[in-house]
Amino acid sequence: MSIWAKTQLLGQDALQQVQSTYSLNNFPLEVRHHFATWIEQQPWKDIDESNPTHESYAVQLLENLVQLLDEKAADDKTDFISKFKFTEFSSKFSDFYSSNPMNLVRVVKACLGKEEMLIQMAENPTQTADAKQSSLTKDIINKEIQDLKKMTDVTEEEVRQMQHKQEQFIILYQRSLQINNQLLQPTARNQAELERKLKQQKDELEKQLLASAQELLTLRLSLSSKHNETINKLDVLQKKVVDGELITWKRRQQLAGNGAPSDAGHLETIQSWCESLAEIIWNNRKQWFKEDILRQQLPIEAPQGTKDYHHELNPRITGLLSSLVTRPRSSTFIVESQPPQVLKKDSRFTATVRLLVGRQLNIYMTPPQVKATIISEAQARALLKNESKAKEENSGEIINHSGTMEYNQASGHLSITFRNMQLKKIKRADRKGTETVAEEKFCILFQSDFTVGGHELVFQVWTLSLPVVVTVHGNQECNAMATVLWDNQFSEPGRTPFHVPDTVQWSDLAEMLNTKFNSMTGRPLSHENISYLTQKLFGTDDPSKTILWSQFNKESLPGRNFTFWEWFYAIMKLTKEHLRNQWSDGLILGFVGKQQSQDQLLKKPNGTFLLRYSDSELGGITIAWVADNPDGERQVWNLAPFTSRDFSIRSLADRIKDLNTLLFLYPDIPKAKAFSKYYTAVTEEQPNKTGYIKSALMSVIPNHPQPQIAALMSFDNPQTPQQYTGPISPTNSLLSHQDSVQNEQSMESDFDDGSIYGIQTDYVTEDLADDLIGQININDLLGLSKVT
Repeated sequence: MSIWAKTQLLGQDALQQVQSTYSLNNFPLEVRHHFATWIEQQPWKDIDESNPTHESYAVQLLENLVQLLDEKAADDKTDFISKFKFTEFSSKFSDFYSSNPMNLVRVVKACLGKEEMLIQMAENPTQTADAKQSSLTKDIINKEIQDLKKMTDVTEEEVRQMQHKQEQFIILYQRSLQINNQLLQPTARNQAELERKLKQQKDELEKQLLASAQELLTLRLSLSSKHNETINKLDVLQKKVVDGELITWKRRQQLAGNGAPSDAGHLETIQSWCESLAEIIWNNRKQWFKEDILRQQLPIEAPQGTKDYHHELNPRITGLLSSLVTRPRSSTFIVESQPPQVLKKDSRFTATVRLLVGRQLNIYMTPPQVKATIISEAQARALLKNESKAKEENSGEIINHSGTMEYNQASGHLSITFRNMQLKKIKRADRKGTETVAEEKFCILFQSDFTVGGHELVFQVWTLSLPVVVTVHGNQECNAMATVLWDNQFSEPGRTPFHVPDTVQWSDLAEMLNTKFNSMTGRPLSHENISYLTQKLFGTDDPSKTILWSQFNKESLPGRNFTFWEWFYAIMKLTKEHLRNQWSDGLILGFVGKQQSQDQLLKKPNGTFLLRYSDSELGGITIAWVADNPDGERQVWNLAPFTSRDFSIRSLADRIKDLNTLLFLYPDIPKAKAFSKYYTAVTEEQPNKTGYIKSALMSVIPNHPQPQIAALMSFDNPQTPQQYTGPISPTNSLLSHQDSVQNEQSMESDFDDGSIYGIQTDYVTEDLADDLIGQININDLLGLSKVT
């Protein structure tokens, strides 16, 4: 069942989350629905947004999607209203994504990831506790934001009332002054009555002024108290959003570098929260200034002992805004798309920086400039300590490192994507002890400055990327990745750059290896796989062990010239590049020892085989199978390991097809049923323009009993055995009765392996050849028996 079909079966709450995700990402649900099959067939997950060479794939996907939308709009079967909709969708997709097609990839990944997460939650109710907690947290934050908006609306109305009452007070005060002036004027005796009336009016006005002044003072104190309460709640909520949710998102982004699921969609929610916070803070700040002007126009001193918060509110409000924008570890100026953490010198790379409050504070009206530089670990520490000139230092030269942020009106994003950065120079620090180049960490520093409120406030913002390791040669990638994975997994929030523990729990490291292996190969490690890795490292299956960094990637394994990580990395790379589908389908047992594989195979019929990763050769996989040896005893055989070089010439599935000795994939799956969909299609070769027919390489096992016709030899590997050229038996006399029954049951496999329809053929061993020769009358064969 497709992802979209499963999504439509979700409950109402989950469907609302799906709708919200697509709405926030500005991807119409109609497009998702009508083109569900096409969308799910595209290789979104294989496109790396940080790799500039992948941008052409994103461009092609965008063009194809726009073409589909145009065709749908032009289709006669499409109803009148929908034609206009799909035409509009086509135009919007072209406008929104043409300048940055990688954004389309990010959006689709986020939407599909949300669907898959909700489906997994529905299918695995026991795993929904965290999701429910996350949903509860969102509801709480949303309610607190709404409460603060209501409180701000109330104080806004009270400021207006206070202004109105103060204007009335001033009018009364002006009338009072006029009466005073009239009373000071000389009056005739006949005006005594008028004077008495003026004094009476004056007394009444003074009473009204006193009452009005008291009312204004009470309103001012009440307003300052309410503002204080709002600021207190804002402070708590901002810490919850920025120090909690945003830092958690950054942590998930870091773990996503190790292959963990990302939560890109949650960033849109966090932006909406940050924008709401900025709006509330800014509105309260404007209210404070209005109130302050009113207070200056009409000073009224509060009685002794009365608490007036007014004068301490402004620095607190400004501090909240500054913290929301510029705070180093939890700033809303973030690296949305990280640069590659293994950064090769002279290679192009990308990164995206985004300001989460750019729309709300109208910063997009004058988009700021952003500059990127590479700095060392020591320079990053100095920067966090606010040391002078720290922002001006660098440890190398990056070209195409500056640009202007752009505002996307549809998404509300103020961001910049550096598409063509290139590291041209790098200055390395003096290494200590046994530290290697692949253990030295740098990071990319992004800096900008902008103003808000008509140049009233000036903000200088900066943020750091995740640590990167700079390499100059491909053979450094393995050890550089080890440094990055360890840092991503075991760094603590708020750490001193870029400190990580030297010793960790093996169970935590095993979780990291499982996550990375799953992301690269499509299937996680099993409990048995983890147990095997534990035994390989420690010689015992004890998950409570701790492991040192040196054990992981400095010290060679016993009896080997490579480390544990180098061995694991080579297997992961081999599986990703050549065996991903077979591993995902569960056809490769993989992490199993030689002795264990023997024990398992000896319990199975001859011809049963399994695939396991090599212990002795980096990036190797071997085939182990059970068969009789020349003495007639059952034995487990192991082929010399295949490597990437071998599979670049002939695939694993085709090599298994070649080897007719292999009948059943452990435990009892006919090999054709397991591997036939991976076989290379055989076509009848025709002579090319030169008149030659192309030859093909095949694999065989030499000097070994085989129940079927042996395949042609493979010349790509010096260890590949030579084809046996002895006589061929007309019948399968080597097979036991049990093997014959198995062959009948695996008739489909035999046909796929190229055997003659209904006939089983095989090479003849030397012993059988001797027996056959002994049964032949040579004289009869030569016609000599007739000679007397």
